Amino acid sequence: MHTPSLAEYVDCLNRSDLRGVGELMLSSAGKLASIGADFLICPDNTIHQAFPYVEPRSPLPWLHIAEVVAAEASERRFRRLGLTGTRWLVDSDVYPEKLAAHGLECVRPSSSERNEMNRIIMHELVNGVFKPSGVAYYQEVIEQMKAKGCDAVILGCTEIPLIINDSNSPLPTLDSTRLLARAALHRARQDADMRM
Repeated sequence: MHTPSLAEYVDCLNRSDLRGVGELMLSSAGKLASIGADFLICPDNTIHQAFPYVEPRSPLPWLHIAEVVAAEASERRFRRLGLTGTRWLVDSDVYPEKLAAHGLECVRPSSSERNEMNRIIMHELVNGVFKPSGVAYYQEVIEQMKAKGCDAVILGCTEIPLIINDSNSPLPTLDSTRLLARAALHRARQDADMRM
């Protein structure tokens, strides 16, 4: 496990510097490859925007979080998915591209909803602040996604599952971080079995 400070990533994101994000990811990849990692994962959905810069130069293969979520959604026979996450992620094509490859639709929140969800993540959840108003806001956005025909919602940020899960969401949830962790464990077991 290795990561630069979140502040370094946020600085790049604020400047729309995806190459800078990619360089940070590649720095971690190089360190992890040098100590014997077999493959790489990144539980941060937002910085997956930099994958086009990372994958061709990476010393090791990656599991892509949106691909893992899309595969799970397809397996569970969901067809139309709401997307929650930081504004950077929701504005990007990270999820729409991977979902479309599985024949799945992606519904994004409105611009004002993206701004408020981002504020809750970056100013509350990242700082360990959990307010009932934040939970209620996410529930309201997800309820609107349900009204638009969504049959599940992607929790596309590591912090969102701290306040939203299957027990309080109007739609079934796809917890991207948990799904990636499970996929990584499955991959590690497969790799271990192949070495035996």
